[in-house]
Amino acid sequence: MEQQDLPALQAAVARNLVRHRSILDIMSKLDESGAKINRAVARSVTMCGCIRVNAGKQTFNGDLAHSLESVDDHVLGELCDGCRENLETEIGRHLYYLAALGNVLGIDLEEVVRTELRRLAALGLFTLA
Repeated sequence: MEQQDLPALQAAVARNLVRHRSILDIMSKLDESGAKINRAVARSVTMCGCIRVNAGKQTFNGDLAHSLESVDDHVLGELCDGCRENLETEIGRHLYYLAALGNVLGIDLEEVVRTELRRLAALGLFTLA
């Protein structure tokens, strides 16, 4: 991601968001866009079948440094082009409303990302995110 991508997104959203400018509208659209992401993943499994979910209990051996090697994401297969495009669209809409929320509340998304990166660098596996 380019350094100016997040500020450019926030500026574009500020220029183009008219209809759902109320914070209440933004909150509900952000919630709706999150649900659409989940639905797109579910449709990739149930309608298309390009990916499968094979979930089970995660086992941790107590050693956080080696836990990344033992935990599973439970996803089998890869997204087809159509499902990937659909998910990218839905994630883009989610980012749009996240940028809108940041604009309304005076939060700089780039600074949020920088802060989170510093937190990850400092805490590493202990972030419990």
